[in-house]
Amino acid sequence: MKTPSELQRDVMDELEFDPRFDASGIGVAVSDGGVVTLTGHVESYAAKVATENAVKRVKGVKGVANDLSVRLWAGTERDDTDIAHAAVNALAWNTWLPRDAVTVTVKNGWVTLEGSLDWQYQREDARATVAHLTGVKGVTNLTTVKATVAPAAVENSVKSAFQRSASIDANHVHVETIGGRVILRGKVRSWVERDDAERAAWSVAGVTQVDNDLSIGVTEYAGI
Repeated sequence: MKTPSELQRDVMDELEFDPRFDASGIGVAVSDGGVVTLTGHVESYAAKVATENAVKRVKGVKGVANDLSVRLWAGTERDDTDIAHAAVNALAWNTWLPRDAVTVTVKNGWVTLEGSLDWQYQREDARATVAHLTGVKGVTNLTTVKATVAPAAVENSVKSAFQRSASIDANHVHVETIGGRVILRGKVRSWVERDDAERAAWSVAGVTQVDNDLSIGVTEYAGI
């Protein structure tokens, strides 16, 4: 187990290592429970997302509180109308998304997405598409996933996906389904494995919601 100071050092090293953002304005605090709090500012919303993802890669991190503010560089500010036009055009050019399925609202640089899509990866792609636009300060993704498969088939499909995965120990993950809602419980080795489990659940047709209640910690393996 890492001490808070050791984990803080590893997180700061990882932030400095990532070339996608300037880590000089970022403060890092770590609690005894492995929860990392980020304070300070970054130059774009895309950098804020990348910062959080970098922290999750660090072994021993069990939670992230991202309190970073977005401080746009001079010359990168855009009014809401310009951002809205850019977002609509970017979504229209994205081949993964059904045309006109996502609507955009922008207020004070904050983008809100609404609409109904067939898959979770489309929701994620819609958010990522607008997150990297110049002038965006934040994204609220209110898009939903349609229920397209009978609920009885969902649980078996999720469990089969876990069994096929090289990065998930299915023996330590309990799956419960209520219609298209999937609830994941148990313990995994890292935040990466936790995210992989959630991503695998979302990849199953018919899943409309995933509650990821997996905890992060050391798991025991037979023969080890």
